[in-house]
Amino acid sequence: MATLTVWKFPDADGADRGEATLEQFQQEGLITIHDAAVVAWPPGAKKPKTRQLDGLAGTRALAGSFWGLLLGFIFFVPLLGAAVGAATGALAGPMRDIGIDDDFINTVRDQVTPGTSALFVISSDAVLTKVRHVFADEHAELIETNLDSAQEAKLAEVFAE
Repeated sequence: MATLTVWKFPDADGADRGEATLEQFQQEGLITIHDAAVVAWPPGAKKPKTRQLDGLAGTRALAGSFWGLLLGFIFFVPLLGAAVGAATGALAGPMRDIGIDDDFINTVRDQVTPGTSALFVISSDAVLTKVRHVFADEHAELIETNLDSAQEAKLAEVFAE
């Protein structure tokens, strides 16, 4: 079973530090990373900067369209206003089908704000006690959703490169 985790950091550079930590965890066999992205939101900026990670072994399992759609829903769609409401509803269906519901999107939207950053990771086989301990030292907060086998297959089918 895959898990989509979001590690929210209290500063705009925390997710970049988290990337190096994840790489170390993967080398030690503490986690299998399927794909990842970073969101950094500098203080005072109107919107965050996003990027898909390509430095971790096993990343880019998904096309950039997945991260674009997910991160767009979370951070950019609310800025567009009601005019795109109907289109947003139509696009939200595929996200729900793969286990990413409105509660998850709203939780991330509410917590990742200007002056913070987040590390989005699709992984499996994590030794969570060790991962949580190290990220706790960074004051990172965990937001997660599990993807069952059917949702994981749907995710790969829709967004695989």
